[in-house]
Amino acid sequence: MRNPVGPLPSSIYWRRRAVAVLVIALLAGLAAWAVTSRGGGGGGQDDGKPGGSGPAPSITPGPSGSGPVVGRPPGGRDESEDPGTDGGSGEGGGDTGTGGSEGSGAAGTGGSASPDASAGTGGGGTAGQQVPAGSPLPVCTPAVLQLSLRTALSYGPDDEPEFRLSARNTSAADCKADFGPKSAVFTITEAGEDDAQVWSSKDCPTNGSLFLRVPAGATVVHTVEWDRKGSAPACATPPVRTAAPGTYLLEARVAGENVQRASFVLAKD
Repeated sequence: MRNPVGPLPSSIYWRRRAVAVLVIALLAGLAAWAVTSRGGGGGGQDDGKPGGSGPAPSITPGPSGSGPVVGRPPGGRDESEDPGTDGGSGEGGGDTGTGGSEGSGAAGTGGSASPDASAGTGGGGTAGQQVPAGSPLPVCTPAVLQLSLRTALSYGPDDEPEFRLSARNTSAADCKADFGPKSAVFTITEAGEDDAQVWSSKDCPTNGSLFLRVPAGATVVHTVEWDRKGSAPACATPPVRTAAPGTYLLEARVAGENVQRASFVLAKD
């Protein structure tokens, strides 16, 4: 519109124009402040609630800890121990003498040889067979027989000592051997300075020859029991005495064979 007063001087005109620009700028600033104070219109969060106050997300529980742990022993290591076993050890009476293995023996009485014996092959036992003196079996030569003698280390007061003479046939043919008291002679002497003879199987024998078959490769065992009584040649008397406690030496002699020796003790009460 036209100023009725007339045109304004230029200085007033520019001053008014500057004020108008300033007012417009102020209004624009107020509008911008109003927009930003409301969250910029971007769908922001409600400032009246603290951050993170919304419902917490659900949590799926893990596996229960009450069950066993697969593949792992309790405590994380195997603490079990193997106690092992304690092997007991026993002691036998033990034997003294010479030679190798034996089969089972048969007992005689009164210091004489029994007419029975036992044979064994390879550690097993088969009954020995007595044969007549006139049997066609050849007599075992000293070259094919291996002898050994065994007896216990000690005998109690009520025990009768046993002596076992083993004969092994090393040949490939059966033969017969005489274990009679005059052919396989057992002698007992008392250990000491004099080594006095106490008993011998040939002093007063109760039988004569005793031939046993000795199979090829087998071992026959001839056993004699001693009744602790002394003996004299040809069954002579002085009175028979009972052997006293002490150490005794035993010998077995077979014609053509090495003498077999052993020792034993008659224990005190």
